[in-house]
Amino acid sequence: MSATATKPAKKKATLIPLGDRVVVEREPSEQKTAGGIVLPDSVKDKPARGTIVSVGEGKMDDKGHRHPLQVKPGDRVVFTSYAGEPFKVGDDELLLMREDDILAILG
Repeated sequence: MSATATKPAKKKATLIPLGDRVVVEREPSEQKTAGGIVLPDSVKDKPARGTIVSVGEGKMDDKGHRHPLQVKPGDRVVFTSYAGEPFKVGDDELLLMREDDILAILG
């Protein structure tokens, strides 16, 4: 028997936001309309939904107390359409935004 080499597992990059910021992975946009028409990339709207990847420690108030965020990693959220700063970590495209830009948590 010969030993076979296995590929090392791909390590996911870690990003820890500061304060009241969160890292969101945007959901993929729709490829087709309800009627079955395939949409080209130039027409697709960027979805305003995504999944929380990581969260900061919370917002600091005037008295120096830290208030934890209402969202946690794994939550599916709806956010304002132009919220966040897009960036890439490895192959992942993520958004860094303030908790105030999040409108709701999807159940």
